[in-house]
Amino acid sequence: MKGLIATALLILSGLTGFAQQDSTRTLKHVTITGYRTVNGVGHMMDVKEGIIYAGKKNEIIITDSLDANKAINNTRQILGRIPGLNIVETESSGFTANGIATRGLNPTQSIEMNTRQNGYNISSDIYGYNEAYYLPPMEAVNRIEMVRGAASLQFGSQFGGLVNYVIKNAPADKPAEFNTSLTVGSYGLFNSFNSFGGTYKKWSYYGFLQYRNMQGYRANSDQWQFSGFGKVQYAASDKVKVGVEYSLLRNQVHMPGGLTDSMFQANPKTSTRARNWLKSPWNIVTAYLDYNPSEKTTISLKSSYLFSNRSLVWRNEDGGPEALDVIDPATNAFVPREVGTEDMHNTTTEFRISHRYALGNNESVLAGGLHYSYAWFNRKGGGEGTTASDFDLHINGDWGYNLDFTTTNIAPFVENIFKVADNFTVTPGFRFEYLHSTAKGYKVNGLDKMVANQSRNRYFPLFGLGLEYKPTHNTSLYGNISQAYRPIDYSQLEPFGVTSKIDPNLKDASGFNADLGYRGTVKNFLNFDISGFYLLYNNRIGVVLKTDNQGNQYSYRTNIANSVHKGIESYIEFNLLKYLNPVSKNGISIFNSLAFIDAKYTSGEFNGKRVEASAKTINRLGIIYSSPRFSGTFQFNRTGDAYGDASNVVRSSDPIAGYIPAYTVLDLSATYKICNYAIKAGINNLADKAYFTRRTDEYPGPGIIPAIGRSFYIGVAVKL
Repeated sequence: MKGLIATALLILSGLTGFAQQDSTRTLKHVTITGYRTVNGVGHMMDVKEGIIYAGKKNEIIITDSLDANKAINNTRQILGRIPGLNIVETESSGFTANGIATRGLNPTQSIEMNTRQNGYNISSDIYGYNEAYYLPPMEAVNRIEMVRGAASLQFGSQFGGLVNYVIKNAPADKPAEFNTSLTVGSYGLFNSFNSFGGTYKKWSYYGFLQYRNMQGYRANSDQWQFSGFGKVQYAASDKVKVGVEYSLLRNQVHMPGGLTDSMFQANPKTSTRARNWLKSPWNIVTAYLDYNPSEKTTISLKSSYLFSNRSLVWRNEDGGPEALDVIDPATNAFVPREVGTEDMHNTTTEFRISHRYALGNNESVLAGGLHYSYAWFNRKGGGEGTTASDFDLHINGDWGYNLDFTTTNIAPFVENIFKVADNFTVTPGFRFEYLHSTAKGYKVNGLDKMVANQSRNRYFPLFGLGLEYKPTHNTSLYGNISQAYRPIDYSQLEPFGVTSKIDPNLKDASGFNADLGYRGTVKNFLNFDISGFYLLYNNRIGVVLKTDNQGNQYSYRTNIANSVHKGIESYIEFNLLKYLNPVSKNGISIFNSLAFIDAKYTSGEFNGKRVEASAKTINRLGIIYSSPRFSGTFQFNRTGDAYGDASNVVRSSDPIAGYIPAYTVLDLSATYKICNYAIKAGINNLADKAYFTRRTDEYPGPGIIPAIGRSFYIGVAVKL
């Protein structure tokens, strides 16, 4: 069945060379998708929805084609085929949205990525606080689009590029369709997903509601989550569409704390905290207009407003994981917890226009636009909380700090595909970023009240150039170089540290990404993308380990040095049965997603040391069997070792510093479909490997955050 879905997309894109002959009889509608896939994995066309992808390293994943534990958004199964994807697995300890990164960048909460849903930002502030607390449930996602560093020109200056989660559309052929699925599994997993959509005359609608509850892999790691989405669209004509969307998240997460190396080795399920809680309600409202005045011109306007919060009550990181949270015999009570809360507001508007025009004997494409955003962020913390154990944000007295941050961003951008020949394009581009940042407020330090009042402006141009040569209709050689930039974020604008000490003379980071690769497909049995990359990251901000005058170690956030990230990214998928018989209804695919990454500092005190959290090798190998009713996937995941800080120490009393060992994880998932029903089941971490992907000096730690051990799931889905 998975092969049928993917082949249908190929046929609709005009790629008849890949088609399965029998699959064409199942189609009811003709839709131009604008992307190429084989078995649900592929890349974007040169231009889609007014956005240029020619010459850029990009991937697209059709989520319905995957056997995966979508009930918990298992990232390594869903996104694992993207070469070099490093994943922070923290769902057992406080964050349900696992962070991602590529090319040796920092994966924590996807801070190096431009994270979007349906083309708009879903993090609170892409420059000031670019952390992803919300992701849509994968059961609602139609496809995932990813563009590497070259995304800086059309989406933002992030070194890691773009990841865009595209929600499913309303069915076009019926006024109402209802989908429901129920999944249960290990550690008290219960997940209910329900969606409803349809099309009536010029109106279409789609929405979903999801509820998930887990008792958790570790003690004190129970959590619940409720998420929802609604979209209404009106097609005024064939040329004009308008719509509105609303996304929400409500959750409450119990955080079991971090571990020392010895604690982890003794028992990774150990919990050092029983009174730590996090809550992060998320709200995003979006309105959009799509206008196509002619076949050659597209215009879009999209505006969103994000209003969200993240609240935390915990026995803070002082003393590290060794500082156990126990009742004080002197008071017969726990110590008061610390309370923190952050209010996030962000309004973003993007205007885009593209136009196809004749230049000589060929057609070229001009695409450009304007991005405007204003973000306001209020951070309160250091409040003395209660000695209770439940989720309670009451404080005694005043806040320890109360800070307001704002970011205003204006960015015009333009790119142009020059079609030099029928099979060769040159795509130069330019983006200009204006940033205005402010920080105001106070922090109490002992008996002193320190006042912050900062304001700064930045102006930076970003240039890029992409080349693509197509020796055949279905293969291409591509190359791209684009500048990148990462300004100091909110926490680094503070003139005084909260956990780690902060260098008062921090500088913004800048650099560039470069790619050179060869990708394509051979009929319907081979899909490949092999490339090399080079990433320069100047004035990289990170954490180093220092010692104070009393001999105590502490972590220090500063511009560590320049770093260079280089390596190879390779994806190859071969379908044996399709090779032997192109019209076979069954398939046996073998895929390999492999990356070699050499990320090291090239200057400063740590010259020659590996960049923190950067694994040298990330290798994922999978075998997929598919038939019209049954599909199964076995996936081997191997991630190399890494270090928690730039000094590359193996052991340290500081919770963020230390060795992160290599690990291997095995996953097995299967789906059986009959009529409108589907049964899904699987085992994650089949060998019950004890491993971890992150060390942290703050929540949800401090210390080592273990990943989840062996777990089972089974679910049923119905379409009505």
